[in-house]
Amino acid sequence: MIKAPIYTLKGTKSGEFTLPKDIFEAKVNLNLLAQAIYVYEDGAHPGLRKAKTRAEVNRTGKKLYKQKGTGGARHGSRRANVFVGGGVAHGPRPLRRVLHLSDTIKERAKVYAFSVKAKDQEVVIVSNISKVAKTKEAAVLLAKITKDTKAKRFTFVLSDGARESVKFLRNLEAAEAVSYKEASAFNIFKGGMLILDQEIFAKEKPAVKPVKEVVKKAAIKKVTKK
Repeated sequence: MIKAPIYTLKGTKSGEFTLPKDIFEAKVNLNLLAQAIYVYEDGAHPGLRKAKTRAEVNRTGKKLYKQKGTGGARHGSRRANVFVGGGVAHGPRPLRRVLHLSDTIKERAKVYAFSVKAKDQEVVIVSNISKVAKTKEAAVLLAKITKDTKAKRFTFVLSDGARESVKFLRNLEAAEAVSYKEASAFNIFKGGMLILDQEIFAKEKPAVKPVKEVVKKAAIKKVTKK
């Protein structure tokens, strides 16, 4: 049984909350969790790095000097990679890797991320967070949590009823806000201290389906942009 402290909007502790066992005490499959995080991280890179070849640089194509009689090497133009301002030989080209995760893996990875955070005591609960009306109120709350937990980064996980609070929470330094339904394993695992809206457990508790603990390989599709 894992418990997390409950905070009011003013930053005072009002008790402890027993976290749902099926979500926060799951037997973690680290391989599956690592796979999911890798896919989410890879999706953040558009793969647009590109170097110009000698055919693409904006430079004259006129022959540098006559072919014979100079005593130097033979060259066709200053677009060659051996000259300053010329093209790049074997440089990076646009390549985007599209990795896919099944819905089952996404769901289980999210549960595993929550379980890891709960085990590391990086979860706190806040009641009535949907009533935040000013950034100053959110800053006072975060300052109290920071003092108690000594954490440096925070992620607010909100219920649907607290969506309006995002515009105040996003102004806080070193803090992010994400909807519970839209949160991924990456948001949870890499988000630092999790600050959960208490309404999540009253209205949005997910039904976790038991699945066979087998790591499924993500389908990889490579697309080269011309």
